[in-house]
This record gives sequence, structure tokens and C-alpha cells, in this order.
Amino acid sequence: MFDIQEELKKLPGKPGVYIMHDDRDAIIYVGKAISLKNRVRQYFQSSRNKGAKIEQMVSRISRFEYIVTDSELEALVLECNLIKEHRPKYNTMLTDDKTYPFIKVTTSEDYPRVLFSRSMKKDKNKYYGPYTSAGAVNNTIDLIHKIYKIRTCSRKLPRDIGNERPCLNYHIKQCNAPCQGYISREDYRKSVDEVLGFLNGNYSPVVKMLERRMNEAAEQMDFEAAIEQRELLKSVKMIAQKQKITNSDGEDKDIIALAVQESDAVVQMFFIRGGRMIGRDHFYLRVAPQDSAGAILSSFVKQFYTGTPFIPREIMLPQEIEDSAVVEEWLGGKRGGRVYIRVPKKGTKEKLVELAAKNAEIVLEQDKDRMKREEGRTIGAMKEIASLLGIENISRVEAYDISNISGFEAVGSMIVYERGKPKRSDYRKFKIQSVVGPDDYASMNEVLTRRFEHGLREQKELEEKQVADSFGSFSVFPDLIMMDGGKGQVNIALQVLERLKLDIPVCGMVKDDNHRTRGLYFRNEEIPIDKSSEGFRLITRIQDEAHRFAIEYHRSLRSKGQVHSILDDIPGIGPARRKSLMRTFQSLDAIKAASLEELANAPAMNEASARKVKEFFAASDSQAKDATVLPES
Repeated sequence: MFDIQEELKKLPGKPGVYIMHDDRDAIIYVGKAISLKNRVRQYFQSSRNKGAKIEQMVSRISRFEYIVTDSELEALVLECNLIKEHRPKYNTMLTDDKTYPFIKVTTSEDYPRVLFSRSMKKDKNKYYGPYTSAGAVNNTIDLIHKIYKIRTCSRKLPRDIGNERPCLNYHIKQCNAPCQGYISREDYRKSVDEVLGFLNGNYSPVVKMLERRMNEAAEQMDFEAAIEQRELLKSVKMIAQKQKITNSDGEDKDIIALAVQESDAVVQMFFIRGGRMIGRDHFYLRVAPQDSAGAILSSFVKQFYTGTPFIPREIMLPQEIEDSAVVEEWLGGKRGGRVYIRVPKKGTKEKLVELAAKNAEIVLEQDKDRMKREEGRTIGAMKEIASLLGIENISRVEAYDISNISGFEAVGSMIVYERGKPKRSDYRKFKIQSVVGPDDYASMNEVLTRRFEHGLREQKELEEKQVADSFGSFSVFPDLIMMDGGKGQVNIALQVLERLKLDIPVCGMVKDDNHRTRGLYFRNEEIPIDKSSEGFRLITRIQDEAHRFAIEYHRSLRSKGQVHSILDDIPGIGPARRKSLMRTFQSLDAIKAASLEELANAPAMNEASARKVKEFFAASDSQAKDATVLPES
């Protein structure tokens, strides 16, 4: 039994992170402290005015744990990581989790390429962004290929020059074919330099070039070419126009502002790169009415920059946040250079913050009804399902499905929904290992056994370490398990849970003869659902998602199997010998029927490798039959 008052006496007066658990051992709050002893004690002092949110949170605390760090900065980093990983109920949380695309120019290569990238690495390449629209990035890259004719292939140049024929891009005049030596390295580099200038905002040379080409084509009455150049010119002008907000200092900065109405909040961000505003975005947050603007902004800044690969030199805020100096130090460590958090008081910077704040208010006002509807689709739908099943609370749901074709490459899928939304980082795939043939019940037994045995092992390791820095996704158990099926699948799940001594509710998602969701099977009875309710729609989404995830994994395994040759499994037979055998004998049957001498005489083969082939087929003839892949249906 955890005695809170006794444990409070043991708290050290050192910096660190504290983690609050409820009676189900779920993490409900993560915080940091300069002095753990002073900070954690404050929660349990009845004389303090803590506010409704904290009062409610404290009433649910069953136990707490803590991690001592060497500094407040280390505590900040750990706090951010734990909040992002576990999304505790009483922390101010982002309700979406986004990554932003970059344009990557591979200047580390002799013949650079222009690529789409979801991350920015510390390498010898150049990155532009981040941008808020993946579509805009793809359009820009397409435009660059059309104008500058930069290669898209992954060939190693100059090593592979002349090895293969030029690709389609050369024939449609979107590549100068450096792979054939049709353009010198120096001339190609000039084109790349122009691309870099274009991405840096120098549009004038491109506009003049396209105008000249358009006019020349029109004079020669080549109207098709003139129209093509005109469309390219429009695209360039659109890209240039999107970045019309400029700043003379040419710095990278993020402008952040906040709008709050009761429990709804929106953070608006403007992204300034090289002095130009390249885009904007907004984020919805879950807050308590008594949360201060400074506390909300502080929580947002920590969470957002924990997950983004790009840290700008300046971050502009509408007001001061707590721990500003510590956050600056942490961000500077991530960036590899000084970062400034500023609250501008006058000039252009202040105007940009005001503009962001106005946008945040507009978004919040316009989206208030949508946000309420979204909450009904997610959290509200979860509450409907909980009420339908007679369960007190459902936050995390795991759903399972099996996919196979006549037992071939059977796979299982585990998907996770938290607070009514998919948590894709916790999705898991299982390749069935112990079941032969199409046996869905046995396959599900294996999947569930592996999942929960793994989770129990992780929980035991955490208890032995007595730390919170190695939480695994399997160690978090669901409030409800949903099976894609009825009585049979539910009973399999209950048997696994009983064997492992786990008490988790299990229901089946039952479908009718037309393969449409009909109801839930729970505690030996089928429960009908109102088909117009949000709960029913959420169940349908969960069922479809579990099925999609299993099918995609199964399809990927079949695709890999179709290009796999039984020759790959023979020790000592590499790509050259495999190719030689197939060219010489044309089929596996012919290879199996060939004599030792015939095999040894094939190009790239010798007597030792020929003997390995004969021994392999002699010892595993049945294995070779099993390796035959069914055609995709």
C-alpha cells in the first residue's frame, strides 16, 4: 500500500521530474521541479488554493514517483519527453501531432538532387523549410525539375554514367541526363546553384527566363510551348507571392500567439525563414478555464519543439513564460546555437505577434462549433461506448484483426485509439509464427499472448528499475479490447487474459451478412447500437482501421514473397550465381534436375557451389514447395 504522507517525507530537495498515477496506475500528470520536496508537497497541502483542475487531479492520485536530475534543464527535457510519450490527462496537451516537410538539396553528391524530406539532419546537404503544406512542397519540386532539369534518379554518379539508358524524364525534357554524360558536372552544378538561388527567394532570373522563352515560342508560333512556359511562369509568381511578408534582418523565427475561450484554446504560428513568412499553422489545445496564458504558452513551446526537427534562432511570444531562460538553454542545445525567446514591445515584430493573435481569435471563433463536434466524435463517442457496456471510463482502446489467404503469410494487427483518436505510434504488426494453415482463432491466440506477455515483461522491468525513463508502448494496457468478430474471437481473448491473470473488458464488433457493423458482443450477449450515434460511427472506424492495417501488412509480405527466390536461401549462392543459374537453366525445376557437372559448368559457378545447390534441394525438397507464393487476388 502506497502511503502518500510517508512518501512525501522521503522526497529529496533536488531538481527532477515527478509522475502522478491514478488507482489504475495510469499516468495522469507529469511535472518538473527545482526542488521535488517543495513542489510535490504543495499538491497535498489543504490550505493552498489550487484551482478546480488541480483539486480534481489530486483527488485521483493513488501514488507518485520521481526521477532526480542534475539540473533544472535536464528536468525540463525529461518532462517534455514523458508528456509527449504518455499524454497525461491533466497536462495541457496538443490535440494534434504534426511534422513539417522540408525541401532537401543533396549538395553532398557530385550531381545533387532535389527531394522531399520529413526531417532535417546534420549532414552536408541543404534544407529549406519547414513548410506547412506537403502539396506546396511537391509542387515546388515539380516546378524545379521542369525549369532546371535536375535529375530524380538514385544512381551513383559519376560511377554509373553510361551504365543504363536514360529514363523517361530525359525524353520528356525534364532532365539533362547526367547519367549519360550529356551535361558536364560544371554545367550541372550551375543549374543546382540556380535552384539554390530560387529556394532562397531569388525569383527574378527565373521570371525573366520564362518570359523570354514564352515570347520566343509565341513568335515562332509554337503556341503549345508558349502555353507551357506561361503556366510555369504563373507557378513561380504564385510561390513568390506566398512569401510577401518579409523582414529586413533575414533571420529564421517563429511567431506564436494564443487565443483562449473557457476550455478551448488555439495557438497560431507564423513561420519566418530567411526573413520571409513561408507559412502558418494553428493548433488546438485542451486547457482548464483557470490555466493562465503564460502557463499554456510555456507548455505548448516545450511540447512543440520536443517533436520538431527545426529550431529557429528566435521565438516571438505575446507575453513572458515561466522558465524562459531554461527553455532557451534547452532549445539552444537542440539547435546547436543560441536561441532567443522574445516578447516584442514595438515595431514590425510586435505587429507580427498581434497579427498572429488576431488569426488565433478568428480560428477559435470560427472553429468553436467544429471543435465541439470533433469532441463529440472522439471523447463523446468513447463515453457512449463506455455507457453502452456499463464501463466507468474508456480512454485507451486496442482492436485486433487477422489477415491471410488460405493460411499463407498470416498476420495480426493491433491498432490503438486514445480519447477517440488513432494513436498510430502505438500500432503493432504481428507475423504469425506458430500456426499452420487458415486458423484465425489460433492466430489470434498467438497475437494476444505475445502482446500481453511482452507488456507484462516491460512492466516488470520498470518495477525493477524503479524509473520512468524507459516506458514501452506494450507496458500500457487498454481500458477495453475490441475484437473484429463475435463470440469466438471474444472467448479467445478472454482465455488469454485469464491465463495471464489480467482483468481487461473484451467486446466483439459483430457484422451482419452484408459485412456491415451490427452491434457489440459483450458478456455473452449482443448489444444493439443506434446506427445514427457517434459511438456507432467510432466503432465502425475502429473496425475498418484494424482491418485496413492488417490487410496492408499482409499485402506487403506477399509483395516481398513474390520477388523472393528459393535460391536466396541457399548458403553461398549470391546475386551473381543466382542470376547465372536462372539464365542458364531458365527455371527452378531445371536447376533441380541438373547434374552436379552441369551446375558447376554454369558461369560464375564451381564444383563447391554446385554441390551446395544439390545438397540444398536434396535436403529441403518439401521446403521448396512451401516457398511457392500464391498469386495476389
